[in-house]
Amino acid sequence: MSVRIYLPATSSLLAALQSEGRLAGPLRAHAVTDALRAQWPEGDEESLEYAAMMAAAADSRSLRGVEDRPRRYVVAADVPDVVPVPGEDPTLVDVAVDLVLKRVAAVHADTEDEDAGDQDAGDQAGDQAGDRSGEDDDLAWFATQELPYLL
Repeated sequence: MSVRIYLPATSSLLAALQSEGRLAGPLRAHAVTDALRAQWPEGDEESLEYAAMMAAAADSRSLRGVEDRPRRYVVAADVPDVVPVPGEDPTLVDVAVDLVLKRVAAVHADTEDEDAGDQDAGDQAGDQAGDRSGEDDDLAWFATQELPYLL
């Protein structure tokens, strides 16, 4: 059985994934965990996955370098196993293995560059488990074949 992870990413990380066909582990990502389910028992699976994805989207901002596009990127992939990271974020997990491109299900991304003010909005934790204040804008879904067009 595999686990769906949501890996915070940048445009340069996506370029490396495309050119090398893998990202070397260990990696820090987000996923639906037992801790998230315990904090949000009324959440259905889709809502829990959305919370994990949006937590990754918020984290993608802090990974950006000056050469990266000002967009949130999240790589959704299936990996054999994860280890939950204790702490305030119930979605945070460590992935020990390399992430190979063939395990990537999709890439989620903003369709437009963010304004500088938008970049700080998602850094504050929300009241509900996995929710991030200021993260109202949904991400678009892209197939792995569309990866070159995101760069």
